[in-house]
Amino acid sequence: MTRPADAPIAPTDTPAPSLWHFLGIALSAAVLLLVIGLGLVLVVIPKATGATSLTVLTSSMEPGLSPGTVVIVRPIDANALHIGDVVTYQMVSGDAKVVTHRILSIVSNSEGPRSFIVQGDKNSAPDDDPVLAEQIQGRLRYAVPFVGYVNNVITGANRTWIIPVVTVALSGYACFMVVGGLLDRRKTHKRGADADDPALGLRDAEHDLAAGVTLFEQSVRGGAVGEFEHGVDVHAHGSAGE
Repeated sequence: MTRPADAPIAPTDTPAPSLWHFLGIALSAAVLLLVIGLGLVLVVIPKATGATSLTVLTSSMEPGLSPGTVVIVRPIDANALHIGDVVTYQMVSGDAKVVTHRILSIVSNSEGPRSFIVQGDKNSAPDDDPVLAEQIQGRLRYAVPFVGYVNNVITGANRTWIIPVVTVALSGYACFMVVGGLLDRRKTHKRGADADDPALGLRDAEHDLAAGVTLFEQSVRGGAVGEFEHGVDVHAHGSAGE
């Protein structure tokens, strides 16, 4: 007795992922890399090296350091400074207000303490008074342009509405990704592809949303903003063009 062979199973066509799927993945990856990169250069590295994040408020150091640039300044022995170094110094010794300018010349003699003549790159003349060693707060390590504008927005009174707005935006983005994922799964199911659990995409998106909101709130209420707030007093000596 023979048994008829089973009929071959016709292959099913699995639809290719949609353009929105690829755009969502690319956008998520770009945002994640941006957040990680900024966290490293603005918070992790400064904390690890004992440096400070400060925000440039005026244009005296243009074109190299435009307003809105965040500068990372690390303490240094004044004897290790050289002509051409960019330093942050207190306008008055012990005062919180600081200036970030370039060393133009160094005055050193046996009759008095070592001092520095500094000048903004855009300014036409040196600063009025020589800078003493005890006024030097540190030397420029590196700078990140434009990030200071973000700092000015999310600090102070603006923080009370920035957090809810960004939280809603993240929630909307997560909903968009969830709906897109469920629609793709529904199309796949209708065409005979493997029907995975539709709730899987929802659970993953909820997890990603919670992680994203938590990371944002921690950044705004803690680390990154805490570092930035040290920089609100950074300004040039006089107005632009002096």
